[in-house]
Amino acid sequence: MSAVAVEVPSPSDAAGGRVLLVDDEPSVLRAFGRALECEGYRIATAQSPAEAESALMRQVFDVCVLDLNLGMTSGVDLLPRLREWAPWMRVVVATAVDDVAVAVNVLRAGAADYLVKPCSPEQLSHAVGQQAQARRLERRLEALERDAEEEDIEFGTCSPALLATLETARQVAATDATVLLLGESGTGKSLLARAVHAWSRRAAATFATVSCPALSAELLASELFGHARGAFTGATDNRQGRVQVADGGTLFLDEIGDLPPSIQPKLLRFIQEREYERVGDPHTRVADVRVIAATNRDLHAMVRRFEFREDLYYRPNVIALTLPPLRERREDILPLSERLLLRFVRQYDRPARRVGAAAAASLNNYSWPGNLRELRNVVERAAILCPGDEVRPEHLPFAAGAAAGGTAPRLGDPVTLEQLERAHIQAVLERAPTFEAAARTLGIDCSTLYRKRRLYEIN
Repeated sequence: MSAVAVEVPSPSDAAGGRVLLVDDEPSVLRAFGRALECEGYRIATAQSPAEAESALMRQVFDVCVLDLNLGMTSGVDLLPRLREWAPWMRVVVATAVDDVAVAVNVLRAGAADYLVKPCSPEQLSHAVGQQAQARRLERRLEALERDAEEEDIEFGTCSPALLATLETARQVAATDATVLLLGESGTGKSLLARAVHAWSRRAAATFATVSCPALSAELLASELFGHARGAFTGATDNRQGRVQVADGGTLFLDEIGDLPPSIQPKLLRFIQEREYERVGDPHTRVADVRVIAATNRDLHAMVRRFEFREDLYYRPNVIALTLPPLRERREDILPLSERLLLRFVRQYDRPARRVGAAAAASLNNYSWPGNLRELRNVVERAAILCPGDEVRPEHLPFAAGAAAGGTAPRLGDPVTLEQLERAHIQAVLERAPTFEAAARTLGIDCSTLYRKRRLYEIN
């Protein structure tokens, strides 16, 4: 059976986006709306500041087309309020006021473009298109910065179990069904979530990730749903949550089993109704988001222990996909190692070109508790340390330690406190039945343990 590589294509830009038209003339709203709907944009209209605020409280918009004369209200006065309600939204002013000084003042106040009415549909579409494209680029950059530490591991397989999972994933991707990805840490759940997104009709929209164990309950609520200015100390501006960022796309909840109990009802409501409120903001908002969740924990057992809501357990469990651990995919270890080796020797300009027979035996015989993530780290280390064209056992951390009779550092050894802490945390994690049990043994909370595990690169 030939290996199958899972390639996650780069999403193309969406043709349109959401546009809010703010004008007190119904005829202008109709004409602008028709012109932009023909270009594929989703349109909402408002004839007053109150209607504009109400629309912004319900949905996220990429672009606003704003008239300066709104009856008794000036669009110039409304502009800073728009920037407060939705600082990410690009504003195009479209007005009959043909005055250079006014245009300069409006652009200084935060508008992105200035059109003089009457303007042609082509002029309007061009101006809105430029700002929609700029907003898409901003969102893509935000996603890249957010996921800079979450490099995907490309993986291929000859494993029948994994091939069956990937085939099911392709079928599920064509729907909007909520998906639960199961498997040990490092088995590629994040990569499969991205693949499902890329195979779906939402591929051109944003894929946003929330790491559930990494934050406290308060910060996680803000990360998920956003917050209003003044909601808590340090909240100096309105902030989008990942739900808003992923509107039209996919929200990936990594390690949902570590979701704090106080957040679980809010997440359940969002999955069921697609409604939510930002922290410190009473307005109910909606978002069109497909949810994919992942966990390495036994959620069913957590439900029995009253650690996880039963209704929340069944909501993301519409389709459950299990990724097998690497030790159950022995046929994939060497092909993956060789592909990763070629990647890293190109990246670091190193001489290694192949995995030697002895090193291959060590790779095959190792238990791989960290799965694909550990394999990637081991091969990257070997690519850097290997001085010749063939990787040998001494370039592998577990093989070299066994050959030298090495042991973990002990109290009194000439090592740093960091080395002792790393060794102790790794030993506790290896022996503890669950992540929470390890945290209790160490006397720290789960979020602290999660950060230390990432700091010390412990699998």
